[in-house]
Amino acid sequence: MSQAILAKAPVSNGVNVDALMGARGAFEQAPQAAAFTFRSSCDWISGTHSRNSINGFFGLGQEHQRARSFAIESDHPEVFAAKDSAPTPPEIVLSALASCLTGGVAAVAQHRGIQLRSVRATVEGDLDVRGILGVDPEVRNGFSAIRVSFDIDADATPEQVQALVAQSQKRSAVYDILTNPINVSVQVAN
Repeated sequence: MSQAILAKAPVSNGVNVDALMGARGAFEQAPQAAAFTFRSSCDWISGTHSRNSINGFFGLGQEHQRARSFAIESDHPEVFAAKDSAPTPPEIVLSALASCLTGGVAAVAQHRGIQLRSVRATVEGDLDVRGILGVDPEVRNGFSAIRVSFDIDADATPEQVQALVAQSQKRSAVYDILTNPINVSVQVAN
């Protein structure tokens, strides 16, 4: 008596892993093409409210323009005598971390054949504003701690879900930016 071999249903998390793996192979062959420069320009609106415009970037050895520009606004809350018309810049950083890690979970799950049903990352950052306001020079201006918590519903064991998150963290550009020193230069154009 022969037994039918049950094929695993295809996974669809919306990530084109074949294209990602193809890019990885191409960058192994031509590492100079992997050097990207991303940009954002920020215009002051009023008070602490500003708007970032994001479009062009350099990569694959040439300049690229997207079909449309993206805008990210920032402001401060009313408790800081501002209009609270957008999230604060530190909240945008937390959002970037959550987005990068969540996108990574989806890509890793797709690559590993794990179907996701839902993924939610909750990110909290502790910030003592005495540093920003110059009240205490010993207090850091930025976050003193950041916590990320995932709630993931997937066709996977708890160990597989932990491994998805660990691999996403390992490959996250934003996690790397936040946890490793980086040279930042600030200058005024003449």
